[in-house]
Amino acid sequence: MAKKLSRNDVRVRRHLRVRKKISGTPECPRLNVFRSNKNIHAQIIDDVNGVTLASANSVELKLENGSNIEAAKTVGTEVAKRALAKNIEVVVFDRGGYIYHGRVKALAEAAREAGLKF
Repeated sequence: MAKKLSRNDVRVRRHLRVRKKISGTPECPRLNVFRSNKNIHAQIIDDVNGVTLASANSVELKLENGSNIEAAKTVGTEVAKRALAKNIEVVVFDRGGYIYHGRVKALAEAAREAGLKF
């Protein structure tokens, strides 16, 4: 009998499938999103050198509720500000295996409005 995979295992498989095609370079780093039940995290990563260039999350921003769309928008604008401060304007978006909907979409749109291009 086949073992049913958890939703997170399915997401991780989807993320690995996407990561075969997407890679961050120094010229065009990767904007990665991690979403948990309580918080949301975003990192801008250079995969060639294995370095995180900028990051923001709802924990460090001390948001009252880190699991809603408003928190995702705040994290998106903050990570874009930090990236622009380091002269990073163009990134490739890595949704982390999550569906482009809700919090992930809000973070991406907020980062675009704050000046990142992807």
